[in-house]
Amino acid sequence: MTNHSNNPQVAGKTSVKTYREAINDALRQEMRRDPTVIVMGEEVSGGAGAPGQDDAYGGVFGVTKGLQPEFGRERVIDTPISESAIIGAAAGAANNGLRPVAELMFFDFIGVCFDQIFNQAAKFRYMFGGKSKTPMVIRGTVGGGWRAGAQHSSMLHSVVTHMPGLKVVMPSNAYDAKGLMVQAIRDDDPVIFLEHKIMYDTKCEVPDELYCIPFGEAAFPRQGTDVTIVAISNMVPRAIQAADILAKEGISCDVIDPRTVSPLDDEAILESIEVTGRLVVVDEGNPRCGLASDIAGIVAEKGFYSLRAPIRTVTAPHTPVPFAPELEDAYIPSTEKIIAAVRDVMGA
Repeated sequence: MTNHSNNPQVAGKTSVKTYREAINDALRQEMRRDPTVIVMGEEVSGGAGAPGQDDAYGGVFGVTKGLQPEFGRERVIDTPISESAIIGAAAGAANNGLRPVAELMFFDFIGVCFDQIFNQAAKFRYMFGGKSKTPMVIRGTVGGGWRAGAQHSSMLHSVVTHMPGLKVVMPSNAYDAKGLMVQAIRDDDPVIFLEHKIMYDTKCEVPDELYCIPFGEAAFPRQGTDVTIVAISNMVPRAIQAADILAKEGISCDVIDPRTVSPLDDEAILESIEVTGRLVVVDEGNPRCGLASDIAGIVAEKGFYSLRAPIRTVTAPHTPVPFAPELEDAYIPSTEKIIAAVRDVMGA
């Protein structure tokens, strides 16, 4: 379980919640608090006019289930199967007083609505001299391991992290998912909120009350002095597992979970490197122009004289995600690969 020692203390009752339930909790509580918050996307409330139970679906992963009966179809809006329509409508709504939370069922489909995100929503505030706000959240699932094939399993966070004007959030546990979602809804800029689909059923203690986790502040699930491991999204639990195994060998790992990749808490990473002198970056994304390379570049530029060994990155290969289960498992960075990288930098 993640150590949240640097998180705000939240008074009141806590419950064990799944990653899915924590996001649903954040949406529900923010919709109760603020009537301008709306949810929109494909099947987020169940097909209007279809036979059977109302609100039967809640999206393909069930994250929005239960919202429509409480808030109605004017605030939980089923959309056509058109990502450009979903994001275009959300951007327009955000510029006219609403706070939409728009769902892209799979973030792989960003290509269909790329112009609405990159050339419109991300640039509104800048192009209008700061007079325009676009308080919208774009939720999307990322990552492999779900046996969904190459078109539904990509990690495209590096693409949107590259774009100025967007904030990019990647929670690795239920506690962070709720606090970061609340912060995302309240933010006045477009926020890309990326949920690793393989994590929806993972659980931890989550406060029942509302709380925010500020963007740009990393978490430190393990603290150590020999090697810094920076891990992204679903790689955080694997990095923690690797650190626990390596601790039995006498290797002390400082595990950093950035939580948001734009803004990135590079100060926390550089401070850790000053202590450990060694860096392993773990990311399920592809290696070329990826987040692992970006973090490695920041450390090489700003923390070079603290390094005692070459930087190692552990990523997926530069190929699409395989469909065959054995190949997909080999494609995703494993705990064993993280351990091997740490041993390598220790040996260097």
